Amino acid sequence: MSTIEVINVSKDYGAVRALDTVSLTLTENGIYGLLGRNGAGKTTLINVITNRVFADSGYVLIDGEPAGENDRVQPRVCCMSGKAPHPGEMRAVDAFRWSGEFYRGFDEEYARALAYRFRLPLDKRLNGFSTGYNSIFNFIVTLASGAPVIMFDEPVLGVDANYRELFYRELLAHYAEQPQMVVLSTHLINEVAEFLDSVMVLKEGRLILSESVDSLLRESYSVSGASELVDRFSAGKNVIREESVGRLKESTIKQERTGEDDRMIRELGLDMSRRRLQEIIIGLTNPEGE
Repeated sequence: MSTIEVINVSKDYGAVRALDTVSLTLTENGIYGLLGRNGAGKTTLINVITNRVFADSGYVLIDGEPAGENDRVQPRVCCMSGKAPHPGEMRAVDAFRWSGEFYRGFDEEYARALAYRFRLPLDKRLNGFSTGYNSIFNFIVTLASGAPVIMFDEPVLGVDANYRELFYRELLAHYAEQPQMVVLSTHLINEVAEFLDSVMVLKEGRLILSESVDSLLRESYSVSGASELVDRFSAGKNVIREESVGRLKESTIKQERTGEDDRMIRELGLDMSRRRLQEIIIGLTNPEGE
């Protein structure tokens, strides 16, 4: 079992602060969702962890060792995102062999079996792949890497619904057989919500939440009814989202509900419902006033 520690990491791209003193620690096997809006810093955080870009300040430890330019620890983390690092003129089958040189636990037989299931043409050159097939190639290499930590940055970009479902099923089957640390960065929250163990949420470069999904769902709920009654109930509570239509209002609250809260909901005649993970994340990451 590996550990990843991100300690006070900041990264700027010119005048844009992509990461702002981000700290987090991952010590358990599990499937972690790295969530946030476009430009929140998800890809930059993954790139810093995997030594593709250097932080301006702060540092990353993998299994207690500095991750930067450290050939001993980098093969313990596999992340394939965007364009594969292999030469574009390389055929997929040769890229599988090449991957085994870096990831000593790479399972080429498993990679070939996945390629067959996803109908990935092994004799085709990588620079001839469509966006969807490039994503399929990337997540095959990542799943087959044998690395104790695997990361996916928008793994199903350009992939149709049938292959997305196949990917999720294969990811879960792989995890059941070989538990490891899986970090999944995606905008398709509804598609992955049922199998995420924990979520890490970035907003404008800052880590605003790191919590188990069970805990997050348990303490998040909405109340709806007449606006003035909803406001009376919500006063002083952690309201993360509000929606109004005429004189009606719905407020999403992230805060453990008490017996007194339940009594007040009944007395005010409000409706209470649980929120889905995507609705909670939207509420947490929307800009103020949106």
